[in-house]
Amino acid sequence: MTRPKPDDRSDNVENLQQHIQNSIENFREAQDYLSEHADEITAEEKSDIEAKNHRRLESIAGFRREVKDEAKHSGR
Repeated sequence: MTRPKPDDRSDNVENLQQHIQNSIENFREAQDYLSEHADEITAEEKSDIEAKNHRRLESIAGFRREVKDEAKHSGR
């Protein structure tokens, strides 16, 4: 019989911060794409990218709340 791994949360803050950085980078790349190719993309494509970026901003805010919560609980 195997035992489950113990809950190791020691790197949660670092992982969350990496998710934040990745989301910010993807957001900026999408904004740059919109700026550079505005005349080449359809209104639907633009709307899709804008909606995805909106979700990215919501995710970033959520990740930041989680970082604060994790830091509070880990005594950082």
